[in-house]
Amino acid sequence: MSDFQGMEDLLQDFLVEAADLLSGVDNKLVDLEQNPQDKKLLNDIFRGFHTIKGGAGFLAATELVTLCHLTENLFDLLRNGEMDVTPNMMDVILDATGSVRDMFGALEGGVQPAPADPSLIARLKAAIAGELGKAAVAAPAAPIAPVAVSAPAGANPDWNQMFSAVAGAVAAPAPAATASVPAPVVLHHDVAGETPEQIIHAAIGRRTTDKPGAQVVGGRRETEKSRDNSIRVDTTRLDQVLNLSGEIGLTKNRLNSLRSDILNGRNDTDTLHALDQAVSQLDLLVSDLQNAVMKTRMQPIGRLFQKYPRIARDLARSLGKDVELQLVGEDTEIDKTMIEDLSDPIIHLIRNAVDHGIEPTEDRIAVGKTPKSQVRLEARQEGDHIVLIVADDGRGMNAERLRAKALEKGLITDEEANTMDERQSYNLIFLPGFSTKDVASDVSGRGVGMDVVKTNIQKLNGSIDIKSQQGKGTTFVISLPLTLAILPVLLVQLEEQPFAVPLSMVREILPIEVGAIQEVGGRATMVVRGEVMPIYPLSYLLGWSSSRVPGYGVLMQTAEHTFILAIDGFMGREDAVIKSLDDFRPKGVAGVTTLSNGQIVLILDMKELLVALGEGRGIPRSALLPPTVAAA
Repeated sequence: MSDFQGMEDLLQDFLVEAADLLSGVDNKLVDLEQNPQDKKLLNDIFRGFHTIKGGAGFLAATELVTLCHLTENLFDLLRNGEMDVTPNMMDVILDATGSVRDMFGALEGGVQPAPADPSLIARLKAAIAGELGKAAVAAPAAPIAPVAVSAPAGANPDWNQMFSAVAGAVAAPAPAATASVPAPVVLHHDVAGETPEQIIHAAIGRRTTDKPGAQVVGGRRETEKSRDNSIRVDTTRLDQVLNLSGEIGLTKNRLNSLRSDILNGRNDTDTLHALDQAVSQLDLLVSDLQNAVMKTRMQPIGRLFQKYPRIARDLARSLGKDVELQLVGEDTEIDKTMIEDLSDPIIHLIRNAVDHGIEPTEDRIAVGKTPKSQVRLEARQEGDHIVLIVADDGRGMNAERLRAKALEKGLITDEEANTMDERQSYNLIFLPGFSTKDVASDVSGRGVGMDVVKTNIQKLNGSIDIKSQQGKGTTFVISLPLTLAILPVLLVQLEEQPFAVPLSMVREILPIEVGAIQEVGGRATMVVRGEVMPIYPLSYLLGWSSSRVPGYGVLMQTAEHTFILAIDGFMGREDAVIKSLDDFRPKGVAGVTTLSNGQIVLILDMKELLVALGEGRGIPRSALLPPTVAAA
């Protein structure tokens, strides 16, 4: 192990493990608030802080160790029954976990954590002394700027101490006011003439400077948002991949042997039958290997869910509401690449439910509801899709009020408002700038948030739908593909050129007859089971000139539009392995895939093509038909 890599790996392991542990502590704290006498919860939380403190000791993160030690001491008193959990004490403890998380962020960003807010330390000490209610807590001091790794000597932490703790050169003295700090880990380090500051800079600072696209800010490099590209995989899944790889190797050897036999003129029935069996076996093994590899990318969505109870609790408390967040389906697995992209949308939906959906306690009591409201966050798998649900038992949505607000803000016209059904009215909340609040607050009212939810879900090839009943509550239903690496597609043809469209958007395939194409409001349309649907020729969306009358239509549905995509033909369904176009991506193209015959096919981004067409724009009947047919 190299010197730099060993310490960098140590820091990375600590941050990953400690962040998961702290999220678990946050959830247990929310549960503890409801069950303050639960000894198991008290013991689990105590062990969580103790473990984080121990890991911080390896890195000589003195301020983090000090904060965790104080919190650990408080929980030692609580679990031994020497004092009781109170609301004020819970506020102090939750503030401490927030400060611990900020210190993790400092380590991640390449700086040693600054001391915790003095007022927080004072409140923790008062709680330990049993004087939290009596102590006059000082007003929060201005935050102390983190000490940069590259700061001048004298402003840095004790580099010799930290170097010794990480590199194992000598035993590092335990920080003041701490106990049971683990002994330093020994990494068999060869300093090669470098100073301790340089070594520690490499271990922590390189976590920032090595990231592609980083920019220099304040003497070090930063990125706008770092992503965790690591993944935890069950060893049984890796064993399955290894076994399948071995089976494929044996089948490859069998095929090579048969190939030699055939080249040498042996083409009898037994040889051809053996070849057919070997090819079938290879096809089956490759399919199994593909599924096994995809499963290594799948992670329990509970790792995403675990941070939301704390968020819901803090927001409800700030608004004076009593809200319980229920988590359902935490074992449901989802592609790792999607987990981080789902974080912000779900936070927005939970905040929306607590702030907008849930009524004040007195209003709930007045209409016969329980004072405690329920918000449910649920995940489940349905076929090749993951369904996420955020539901509340609040006041529900008023479609008429939503239309009136959208009109007031100039987001829709009178004509559009009069033709909107209930579902379309609910979808108004996704418009940029839309808000039902007259006065903006720290929580909401600025008209941002829900449009971000919709945009981020669409980026994941997903859809979001709203169900609401006045007085009963509102439910947001998000549907996402199980994985982004393999996409079921429908292969369609424009003249002789194949294109792929996501199968999740396809409802059915219809024949198109010239006599059935009508023009309504300047748009080419067709009536399907009594409903008027706009027709968009694929040639028109792509800017191709075509002299053909489209023979087929694909009835497609997105979160906002239902339409008919006019095409010349189709080639069936296929599971496409998506190859991204990072360097050059034409508008309306999500990626490419390769067919079994080696032909490269573009995967179309229908949402982007419709946006390029223009909101609410249609295509005249004449643009759909050749001039001779249109004239007739």
